[in-house]
Amino acid sequence: MSAEEIKTLVRRWIEGANKGKAAAMAVIDELFSPDFVFHSGTGEDIRGLENFKKQLSESFSAFPDFHFTIDDMVAEGDKVAMRWTMTGTHTGINPTNKKWTMWTITIDRIAGGKFVEEWERYDTLGLMQQLGLGPTSEKER
Repeated sequence: MSAEEIKTLVRRWIEGANKGKAAAMAVIDELFSPDFVFHSGTGEDIRGLENFKKQLSESFSAFPDFHFTIDDMVAEGDKVAMRWTMTGTHTGINPTNKKWTMWTITIDRIAGGKFVEEWERYDTLGLMQQLGLGPTSEKER
């Protein structure tokens, strides 16, 4: 695939995910390999499409109004690097009902026109602070 084709694939994934949980699950079935490996920002690897869908489903349960915005994207060879922003409201699973914004950086590997592997890192501390679940900065004390 060319760099532009890979970027189009990523945009299709983000557009589907922005339509909500059901649309995200449908586009995952279309665009992701059954043996997809997700190297999570929490440090754990999630192996297999069904396990990834379960993890994402849990995220949508906690943050049903998830929204993803692509800030930057660079594709070369079989990989695409993306800097993006997620927003949402924590209304499920011990809800705080707080709105939040979090930056994320991912690198995806594409093979045969499908996502086969992803490495993700995000601002976990910033998210926890916004939800009132983490330590506050010196400025906020």
